[in-house]
Amino acid sequence: MVTERDEVDQIVDAWRRERADLDVEPLQVLSRVSRLARLLDQARGRAFTEHGLDGWEFDVLSALRRVGAPYELSPGALVQQTLVTSGTMTNRVDRLAGRGLVERHPAPNDRRGVLVRLTATGRDAVDAAMVGLLEHEREILSHLPARNRAALAGSLRTLLSAVEQPTK
Repeated sequence: MVTERDEVDQIVDAWRRERADLDVEPLQVLSRVSRLARLLDQARGRAFTEHGLDGWEFDVLSALRRVGAPYELSPGALVQQTLVTSGTMTNRVDRLAGRGLVERHPAPNDRRGVLVRLTATGRDAVDAAMVGLLEHEREILSHLPARNRAALAGSLRTLLSAVEQPTK
């Protein structure tokens, strides 16, 4: 059976040639994951651009969309969901509000607090971008037989869960 060779095969072969004393087997998986992640980021960027959004805008808008009506979160919750600093989130909310995609409202139980709410325009934008993203991602996955997708998702879930776990 002849299998396709890719750039990672060439990298692994070169390391094996140059450093036969090293076990470079982890590169077989993790270099492919790393390269795929970069290519997926680029594909996602194109999908978002087609709908007039940057990746960070999609991240914030989708965090709001996923919580359900009335599609609002505190800035702190948005920071937790998008893994950015509070200063960065303030800037992002300002920019999204300037585009009419979100609006700020007083928090009902905290006189000093605010909630960031998705506007109808923001909901339409994130919904359209999500449809476009899924079309792009289905195309990417079409290169993998359907029977392998669930197994790959399970393996990646196991690996990601182990890596995301704090060391005990």
